[in-house]
Amino acid sequence: MKSNDFKGAHVLVLGAGVTGQSVKKVLTSFGAIVTLVDDALETPSDFSISQTDWKIAIASPGWPVDHPLVKELNSQGVSVISEIDLAWDLHLDLAPSQKWLAITGTNGKTTSVELTTAMLNSGGLNATACGNIGDTVIEAIMHEPPYDHLVLEISSYQLKWSKKPEFVSAAILNIADDHVDWHGSFEDYVASKISILDRSAIAVLNAGDGEVVLATQNWQGRKVFYSLDTPGAGEMGVVEDLLLDRAFVADAEEATVVAELAEVQPMAAHNVSNALAAAALALSVGVSHEDIRRTIKDFRPGRHRIETVLVSDGITWINDSKATNPHAALASLMSQESIIWIAGGLAKGAKMGDLVSRVHGRVKAAILIGRDRELIADELTRVAPQVQILRIDAAEENSLMEEVVRAALDLAKTGDVVMLAPACASMDQFISYSDRGDQFAEAVRKLVGKK
Repeated sequence: MKSNDFKGAHVLVLGAGVTGQSVKKVLTSFGAIVTLVDDALETPSDFSISQTDWKIAIASPGWPVDHPLVKELNSQGVSVISEIDLAWDLHLDLAPSQKWLAITGTNGKTTSVELTTAMLNSGGLNATACGNIGDTVIEAIMHEPPYDHLVLEISSYQLKWSKKPEFVSAAILNIADDHVDWHGSFEDYVASKISILDRSAIAVLNAGDGEVVLATQNWQGRKVFYSLDTPGAGEMGVVEDLLLDRAFVADAEEATVVAELAEVQPMAAHNVSNALAAAALALSVGVSHEDIRRTIKDFRPGRHRIETVLVSDGITWINDSKATNPHAALASLMSQESIIWIAGGLAKGAKMGDLVSRVHGRVKAAILIGRDRELIADELTRVAPQVQILRIDAAEENSLMEEVVRAALDLAKTGDVVMLAPACASMDQFISYSDRGDQFAEAVRKLVGKK
């Protein structure tokens, strides 16, 4: 499908959010007549899909594959594809030499995409991060001059819809309970994640994640495993204080240093793991070990991911609002001791038992918010009845985080860490995880910083 195919064509876009608006902007520039529909918008009373000869329909991420409108379009022979599939078709026309890399996983995607992109640019490649980070993919392929490489952050929603993109390499960082409410089952969620390999030349896989190893055992392409253990031939790993590459070297019996452990900051296990995954992707397109090491030294993760907001009176206040599921919260909670844990929100079908059973010994008290907070409260009561639980509801609009911080101030002592690691999504009480983190940080600076 080429850009000039859309001149005068009627296109239906399902979803009027960021992706839908981007698709409309690009296709309109090609001369298409674009109609946006969304459950959150008021649809004109005279709207009917049967009244128009639709060339194609584009589904935004998160739009259910079994939505009645999708079924009706399919019954009428109208092809419904994803924005990423559309972007792939257009890039073959507009930027045919452009190469795509991709990262998926339950957690760590954004940091790994940012780090990979920085490595490519450090190596002299003109690259950009896109998908669930930065520009939408369709915007990225419109850039002039064209990027040499796109590094895509792809969610399970997007993978469920996407069938066309081909990747030089794709990484699966981890797989844990998430978005089960949308997918209907954990098995469907896993299948969506693994489908990224259907059109990938190289699979970069976390050998330390049992679900990733199990789900990819029958895939027949080139696998590059990485872990925090000593790497075997063809793998990436860690020996003593060094990150090593035995996958992209001339002699697999040799190993080349990627970085020192101390050069990964913050030096937490999941950050080291993400650095290895990013390095493997960068090496797959020819970036040198020297450029990769220099990038790791200079790189710092973005906001809302284990972000220290303030240290006052020996108490550390940490914003990990991006921990929107139990797996992400586990990584941050396991990096600290004596925690006042702020958690809760929308669980999205995830279970909290494994998380609580593994971290309860580190939790001094729990401050719970949000719709599904009782899932956490029930598990704490079951396995750690000694942990004090406080439930906080906002007394008035926008005051929730101030109430939370006040409660934490009463509980925390010197040496404690007050950590917002919700293990849940934010949309029941906040606009987004970043809004949740911003409100927490603002409340900390207001109430603690003035002490």
